[in-house]
Amino acid sequence: MSDDPLIEDDEATVLEGRLEAGGTRLDKALAEIFPTLSRARLQALLAEGVVSRDGEPVSGGSAKALPGLYAIAVPPVVSAIPLPEAIPLTVLYEDADLIVVDKAAGMAAHPAPGCETGTLVNALLAHCGTSLSGIGGVARPGIVHRLDKDTSGVMVAAKTDRAHAGLSALFSAHDIERTYVALTRGAPSPPKGRIETLIGRSSSDRKKMAVLRSGGRKAVTDYVVERTFGLPAKAGGAPLAARVACTLHTGRTHQIRVHLASKGAPILGDPVYGSGSPAATVRAAIAEAGLKRQALHAAVLGLVHPVTGEALRFETPPPNDMAELERRLAEL
Repeated sequence: MSDDPLIEDDEATVLEGRLEAGGTRLDKALAEIFPTLSRARLQALLAEGVVSRDGEPVSGGSAKALPGLYAIAVPPVVSAIPLPEAIPLTVLYEDADLIVVDKAAGMAAHPAPGCETGTLVNALLAHCGTSLSGIGGVARPGIVHRLDKDTSGVMVAAKTDRAHAGLSALFSAHDIERTYVALTRGAPSPPKGRIETLIGRSSSDRKKMAVLRSGGRKAVTDYVVERTFGLPAKAGGAPLAARVACTLHTGRTHQIRVHLASKGAPILGDPVYGSGSPAATVRAAIAEAGLKRQALHAAVLGLVHPVTGEALRFETPPPNDMAELERRLAEL
């Protein structure tokens, strides 16, 4: 039964409870001795590695529970309302309804567990003030689409409710021009084409997306190989690397990263989908360029202004890490 002491410290609240008999699933047993925590919350805490038995870490809610003294270091509650942060932004366009920025790599679009601060939302709240409040939900004011944290490039955000509704309709109808630049290991074949698949959660790793034979959602990407680098090892072989332009017709999670990997040309530097190792000369170029992320940049964003009806189009070059990598690849 639960001893129910609470130990407060600067970082977490530690709950302790004793389990007299084991044998059932660990998450179920813990839910009985810690009734204030749901099984879903307990599974998340187990995954975070903050649960221990007799001082030893435990994980895996489906494992059989053993008797002993369990302790859970529950992280402090973080406010659901993001706070303004004076983070510099590269603003490409701004009016009373919209703001378009060139998002830096390393900046998440909105707060999420493990990344509650330093996001584009925090920066927008400081830059735009109260005009963003409440749009798109508490944790995502103004955000109608997103780029992965380590993908750089053009993003648009809404400053008013009417702009938010209009942008959401444009993205839902896929009535947006979006082109990305990627540097890939090898090159997709043929050098120009359309990738049309179903994309959904991987059955082997729920944190990853994958091309599926059934289920998932339709995903369509047009691509063209703009430039290749390094001579193939044999006649008819693939080059060592390539610059590929990808145009999105849908906006699924990790779509370009999954699609290029499915063509045998994963994005260089991609820690999730970059299966296989590039050639030694390409690895050296990555290190020398200082690239520490997937080499993917949202280069073009075109849309009709949801309030004024004006046609808008924005284009930015890849940032220094990708530009330097491309320069070094060109020397191969």
